[in-house]
Amino acid sequence: MTATPVTPPVFIHPLADRHGVPSALLLDARGMQPETAPLELLQQLADGSMACYFRDGLSHASQQLLLDAGWLAAPADEIHHSDTALDREFKQVPGTASWIEGEWFLAPPPKPVGSQAASRALALKLVQLVSADADTHEIEALLRQDPTLSYHLLRLVNSLGMGTTRKVSSFSQAILILGRAQLRRWLNLMLFSARESDQRSAMLLARVAVRARSMELLAREAGYDKAQQEQAFMAGMFSLLGVLFGMSLAEVLQPLTISEELSQALLQRAGALGQLLALVEAAEHADLMALTRGLHAMQIDVAAYNQIQADAYLWMQAIAAGKSGNDAGNDDA
Repeated sequence: MTATPVTPPVFIHPLADRHGVPSALLLDARGMQPETAPLELLQQLADGSMACYFRDGLSHASQQLLLDAGWLAAPADEIHHSDTALDREFKQVPGTASWIEGEWFLAPPPKPVGSQAASRALALKLVQLVSADADTHEIEALLRQDPTLSYHLLRLVNSLGMGTTRKVSSFSQAILILGRAQLRRWLNLMLFSARESDQRSAMLLARVAVRARSMELLAREAGYDKAQQEQAFMAGMFSLLGVLFGMSLAEVLQPLTISEELSQALLQRAGALGQLLALVEAAEHADLMALTRGLHAMQIDVAAYNQIQADAYLWMQAIAAGKSGNDAGNDDA
């Protein structure tokens, strides 16, 4: 009896352009064969707003399949890899490079001074208020102290559409349109997008958007209820707050009103939420063994995981482009 070919997990990484903005996707297609390639999924990604590349080293048949699906062969000399901090002008990037890969955006941020320090303090306070489900007026009063935060929140809300032609011009309107549960996720997304002095901001937003959305969709696939799916999304969001603020995650979480389950997941990768977080981290590092083990433990098949990855990356592209449709952030979650 001939064994049925098994579809391998898809590993995707965002590439930044020379300004640090996520503008392309890079596919790690090792192990992919024409007969097992998730062709429909690859075409979905190629139809997104970002250029799609694959690394060389594949068989001719696999390369041709990817080319036919709308992907391009990645020119090795045009991709600069860095896992260490880059300056605001990206001077360390060679002039021949068009793209930047690696985890340079996870390096600590520059020490804030003056208005930057004040803005960071306000952002931390906002995280505390949102986690405590504070009164609307308290959150609105805080947003009034930082026009940049207010601007980014209203920009995100207006990008949603939400079936209204009226432009949202105030926080109270945003509450009415989104509802508090949806507002929580958009306030947290906004924290990653509203840091114009931080060259890491755009790529951090891309990472946290994919991480949070992947965790939410994996929780749904695993049969978790709506409340647990929302907790999974928030775990993905909160998991990078330490990186964002240049503090230990434990320090950031200490004053927040979050459940013990969420805290244990974030700090120790414990429980079901911790298992989900460890799984998406394995995907980020293309750790095939850890990912396969995690999917097996959660009884999620590879085909479902691959579709979740595609959906999460398309959602991230909508967020990054500021063109989120009704499904972005309001998909029954």
